[in-house]
Amino acid sequence: MQGFIVTGTDTDIGKTVVAAMLTVALQGVYFKPIQSGTVAETDVQAVRRMTGLLEDRVLPSAVMLSQPLSPHRAAELDGMEIDLHGLVLPRVPRPLIVEGAGGLLVPVTRDVLQAELFKSWDLPLILCARTGLGTINHTLLSIEAIRARKMAVWGVIFVGDDNADNIRTIAEMGAVKVLGRLPMLEMINADTLANIFEQHFNREDFGA
Repeated sequence: MQGFIVTGTDTDIGKTVVAAMLTVALQGVYFKPIQSGTVAETDVQAVRRMTGLLEDRVLPSAVMLSQPLSPHRAAELDGMEIDLHGLVLPRVPRPLIVEGAGGLLVPVTRDVLQAELFKSWDLPLILCARTGLGTINHTLLSIEAIRARKMAVWGVIFVGDDNADNIRTIAEMGAVKVLGRLPMLEMINADTLANIFEQHFNREDFGA
């Protein structure tokens, strides 16, 4: 199966917009296996709004949890248990863009971290990171956590205003490829996402 897992150094870091951009640019299929928080707009709804794509390209989440918390706790509050065996990736004829819930070491259950679930899915990892203060520590720690589990980082996508030294420092000290930077956007739609990808990313870096 072709595709990527999009994860982040923290929550609310821009993973959903990055995943939407990759879905549009790579003509892929978006899938967020676990959605925590359903009162406001879900990430599936946000991606459909941003891209204009329908259900065959933006798949429904396998697990829906009402509270915007770590999946393990949100499931407990909803009185349910997440079936890890049921969390399998769908077979699709396009690149599959999988968005994780929160950061790498978020617990899916009391026994399993999200990074362990990622490893079982066997897709390359793309790490989303901020450009500003604190990103060096958070990003290098995330890279270490990935490699400690014998997983590879396909590359890092930065989100935010340009910060050349932070980006260079992470690339050099983390020995990781910088795939590009997603600037802050005032308006997001399919055309905007496609144009940003063409301006700030290299299609060949994604095997396309």
